[in-house]
Amino acid sequence: MAQNLAPIPELFVSYESAQKLKVEAADLVSWDLTPRQICDLELLMNGGFNPLKGFLTEADYDGVVDNMRLADGALWPMPITLDVSEKFAEGLEAGQDIALRDQEGVILATMTVTDNWVPNKSKEAEKVFGADDSKHPAVNYLHNTAGNVYLGGPVTGIQQPVHYDFRTRRDTPNELRAYFRKLGWRKIVAFQTRNPLHRAHQELTFRAAREAEANLLIHPVVGMTKPGDVDHFTRVRCYEAVLDKYPASTTTMSLLPLAMRMAGPREAVWHGLIRKNYGLTHFIVGRDHAGPGSNSQGEDFYGPYDAQDLFKEHEEEMGIKMVPFKHMVWVAERAQYEAIDEIEDKDDITILNISGTELRRRLAEGLEIPEWFSFPEVVKELRKTKPPRSKQGFTVFFTGFSGSGKSTIANALMVKLMEMGGRPVTLLDGDIVRKNLSSELGFSKEHRDLNIRRIGYVASEITKNGGIAICAPIAPYATTRRAVREDVEAFGAFIEVHVATSIEECESRDRKGLYKLAREGKIKEFTGISDPYDVPESPELRIETEGTDVDNCAHQVLLKLEAMGLIAGE
Repeated sequence: MAQNLAPIPELFVSYESAQKLKVEAADLVSWDLTPRQICDLELLMNGGFNPLKGFLTEADYDGVVDNMRLADGALWPMPITLDVSEKFAEGLEAGQDIALRDQEGVILATMTVTDNWVPNKSKEAEKVFGADDSKHPAVNYLHNTAGNVYLGGPVTGIQQPVHYDFRTRRDTPNELRAYFRKLGWRKIVAFQTRNPLHRAHQELTFRAAREAEANLLIHPVVGMTKPGDVDHFTRVRCYEAVLDKYPASTTTMSLLPLAMRMAGPREAVWHGLIRKNYGLTHFIVGRDHAGPGSNSQGEDFYGPYDAQDLFKEHEEEMGIKMVPFKHMVWVAERAQYEAIDEIEDKDDITILNISGTELRRRLAEGLEIPEWFSFPEVVKELRKTKPPRSKQGFTVFFTGFSGSGKSTIANALMVKLMEMGGRPVTLLDGDIVRKNLSSELGFSKEHRDLNIRRIGYVASEITKNGGIAICAPIAPYATTRRAVREDVEAFGAFIEVHVATSIEECESRDRKGLYKLAREGKIKEFTGISDPYDVPESPELRIETEGTDVDNCAHQVLLKLEAMGLIAGE
């Protein structure tokens, strides 16, 4: 496969045209892009998504969903769509230009809307992600975050999104191609990662480069990855700490502003096409590449080698070669990393390995992380972001019917935690939040969801800054609780406590007279009476309050926090 480092097409207009277009675009109807759409737009404009000229038309979308092909037959495995609300889509006409703005209101591009349609999201989930299962983060996003209408059409780039972090590490495809040309690099293998680099990764990248007789590009994703991943600021500091372990003239690093979909086999092919656009000749594809973990049945979404198989199938057409990821383990007797499938004397040696789960446990509990596993510099960066659990912030999220006892238990817990000291404690009770944060909201499903999302946002900020947030809303909907969990778990632990008091008991308590009004039809959409409550399937703790005093209920939560290592035992 011959390397072609000629510039690839970008969607930007010239600087002079951009200044003129910016003025004209100010009068256009505009769409404020979501973080994921900003990532997609950046790679559309800079050529990372070449041959796409904009967000997919309906015909292109159908082809991509059905058989990984654009309408003209070109290979492309991932739908790149501009999802918007029904209200926004309603007012648009075919051929209309709209302005695409970032979250600060800066116009990044204009788009000519040629297509406007309502997709079959369940079909998209089945075909692209292999299952319509909301345990998959991209399927959950598709159904619960993405807009219901897709817009398609060509994009005219005005300016790149602004990044204030790691600016010297961010290269467009053409900037990287020019860099490779300047250095005379002919073969370059890319390593895709969304995790910190440890010694095993360094060893496998060394080997991959040696096998391919190629230079190495460490090309980590710094757009959106899987909820719960280490944030990209920490990861990039970890990568920079490891870079000088590589021979200087053989290796470089650049950041990729990609919003991952965790789509396994299709994602591997997508990553390969993107790397081809960046001027690379080889790409390391791992075991269960871009897999999101377990589905609703507790099994992996994809087989361990599905991604490698699909990549291999399309390798020739893509014009980039796959280097399969070797599973590296530490052989204690020889004090070195070796590929597990190349070890012949397995019965006579000690093989050591630390899984991602085990690493997270050791970080959480402040336990030693051996030098054979990771570099001290990397561990130091990870410990900065992930102190031991007993020093991290966390959120306790009570959910249950009105009158179940959530607020009373939450108050008792707050007092007990304040008595212990060590971290600031904030109570975000439903009524307190309604008064101070959400006084303008009603009780429709949309408004109740918005209220819970606000609580989640505040709780995540408290957690991020090392405090304890105690939340006690009704929070009837599982999808909203999951969204709050994801917000909080980016920064610390989330403990869902289901206060499982029966509706009959809650109604008999009815201190505020709300159930009576709901039965009389004077309160619409009342949880448990005229509106559903999604019982939590697997909360961290379920509390039965009937026949149990408040002190005991609060103590059950404390015991759970202690068992999780979040507070010290008495």
